[in-house]
Amino acid sequence: MSLPVFSVERLPAVGSTTLDGPEGKHAAAVRRLRVGEELLLSDAQGGMARCVVEAAERDSLRLAVSETWHEPQPELRVRVVQALVKGDRGELAVELATEAGVDAVVPWRASRCVAKWDDGPRGAKALARWRSTAAAAAKQARRAWTPEVTEPVSTKQLAALVAEADAALVLHESATGPLTCADLPVSGEVLLVVGPEGGITDDELTALGDTGAQVTRLGHTVLRASTAAAVALGALGAVTTRWS
Repeated sequence: MSLPVFSVERLPAVGSTTLDGPEGKHAAAVRRLRVGEELLLSDAQGGMARCVVEAAERDSLRLAVSETWHEPQPELRVRVVQALVKGDRGELAVELATEAGVDAVVPWRASRCVAKWDDGPRGAKALARWRSTAAAAAKQARRAWTPEVTEPVSTKQLAALVAEADAALVLHESATGPLTCADLPVSGEVLLVVGPEGGITDDELTALGDTGAQVTRLGHTVLRASTAAAVALGALGAVTTRWS
């Protein structure tokens, strides 16, 4: 069984350290880790530390750090542009994409999004939920990197991101070419665009295509907006060096 992962703001050096705060309380009171058991600490930026529990308090652990290391990011990064999804399906999309290895997530205010994130407290709360979901899923998947969840973008802003990316793929049921035949770089960044439940409009497809996006599909069935990114990330892992 793989070791549990707990988040820290700064990775400790080899020696002794204390895991306290919410993560320490979870490790001591919920996971009930005891003396002699091992765990991993992550700074969410590639840094990892292997530790052994030296002492367990009610809401903290004293740890012996045996080794630290840094895991590099993949040569080919995938940034998912996820259209806003109503209800908890947005968090589900972020959770599944994080478990599938996404490197960053960009919320997209597409034309047909039912969910609307305003620029006030409600929008900030929704964004915070996506970020919290990414952090929790990264720990669950034992990832050294937690994907960044950026501020939401408009279609105009998304078109600018497409122009800057090394490759951009828009998942759409009207495409004739499969994702496995897309023109992909060996390194750099791939932008993977997932539309809302109502679909991507013709104007949006044109705007993204005019800036260099490839319109592609995963198969002969239509996936939910909450699952499409995770399935596409699996396909990209198989056809590129991301899983090598």
